[in-house]
Amino acid sequence: MEQADPLGFYVALSFALGACLGGGWWVLRRWSQARHLLDTPTSKIRSAAQGYVELYGLLEEASENSEIRGPLTGKACLWWRFRIEEYVCGNDDKRHWRVLESGASNAWLCLNDGTGRCLIDPRGAEIKVMSRDVWEGSQRRPLELPKNGLRAFLGGGRRYRYVEERLHAGQPLYAIGDFRTQGAGQQGFDVHAAQGEVIREWKRDYAGLLQRFDADGNGELDEQEWTRVRLAAQMEAEDRYQRQALEPAHHQMAKPAERRPFILSSYGEDELVRKFYWQAALGIVVCLIGALCSAWLLGVQHW
Repeated sequence: MEQADPLGFYVALSFALGACLGGGWWVLRRWSQARHLLDTPTSKIRSAAQGYVELYGLLEEASENSEIRGPLTGKACLWWRFRIEEYVCGNDDKRHWRVLESGASNAWLCLNDGTGRCLIDPRGAEIKVMSRDVWEGSQRRPLELPKNGLRAFLGGGRRYRYVEERLHAGQPLYAIGDFRTQGAGQQGFDVHAAQGEVIREWKRDYAGLLQRFDADGNGELDEQEWTRVRLAAQMEAEDRYQRQALEPAHHQMAKPAERRPFILSSYGEDELVRKFYWQAALGIVVCLIGALCSAWLLGVQHW
């Protein structure tokens, strides 16, 4: 059979193959995320191991002086994400919503599970929230003063949609990501590494090092004097570690270096897993439809 419309055939085949590959990728992604959530046990902040962990608790203010408000509603919150869309007419005379502006807060979050507090850097996280407002209006930004006169005439007839999502103090938060603790002697003490760090620090002021340990004043450190340097450095390293151990522990969570899910959610683990499985099932359907359409198109062209 002759190809009546080669360009149309290749466009259709590209869409079909894209649907097949995109659906397959989405299945693998959502299935992998669900398995990570199920295979990672929930930890308590006070006793959590260093590395990839799962936490569950309540949100609270990270700082007493922080005052964060949603950019579209002005409501007080701990974190926000917004989107402004305009209803426009496209080249094919079909009307659709076009994104004009969007953004998200980078403010750190604080999770309290009753055993401790963990600060969370939300950058790079997939964030799912319960508090979500969607409404429409005639202003580019809903908190602007109403237009009047010529401004109203020039801007009349425009239609905007606003979406704002927020996290509030007191809301539950499920978090899975890379967990690190500083202070309170949480990290193991390597005396040789700590001693070497102190000596390298002292060497940067070599004149001061000579003044302290060059007993014979010849401008060099002999073996006996280096022994004194190493002993003093060891004592200094141990003293620093003891002071650090007295400091309160500071727990933090951020995006993992490996390709593991970093998820912050107002929903619990079970609900998230169900959503991921349903989305994976939808991906399977899209993948199969794309594969069948690709096979049909190739069969029609006798490839």
